[in-house]
Amino acid sequence: MARLWTELNPPLERYLRALVGQAAQDVASETWLQAARDLPGFRGDAAGLRVWLFRMARNRAVDELRRAGRRREDLVAEPVEPRGVAAPDAAAQAEERSATRRALALVAGLPPDQAEAVLLRVVAGLDAKQCAQILGKRPGAVRVAAMRGLRNLATALGAEDETPWRERALRPGVGVGLDGAGR
Repeated sequence: MARLWTELNPPLERYLRALVGQAAQDVASETWLQAARDLPGFRGDAAGLRVWLFRMARNRAVDELRRAGRRREDLVAEPVEPRGVAAPDAAAQAEERSATRRALALVAGLPPDQAEAVLLRVVAGLDAKQCAQILGKRPGAVRVAAMRGLRNLATALGAEDETPWRERALRPGVGVGLDGAGR
């Protein structure tokens, strides 16, 4: 279970941070507790495990949002490094965190269906069929939502720049040019 946590918790927390903001670590903890309880009954392969875990996390996030009666929060939580792992140098770590916050803030400005599709496809590394299982949609609908989300991100970053949106979003010091509504 520790190996699974080390591999899957960072993308899981990034996904949850976009859904529930500062409550991401709490929701991730609840997800892992439920996963530990339910793991003996799980049947499937590694890809199926990722789908199972992210679906569980999404359900926990929805519960959290209902319980708190709130919508998305500003993304201000810092990612937590797993214990026992050597930390990178401070400058690289600060740059990575800043880029992650910037990228997640851009994604948070998307319509919810597009944001979830982009997060699950890009951050969690799931394919359209796996995302569809998590979101309760058809794979084609997930592909369309992800494509539209990526186009909206490219527009927000400036379509005139030929740099792929992911590289640009992760580059420090790049302005977003979003209006006050976050669009």
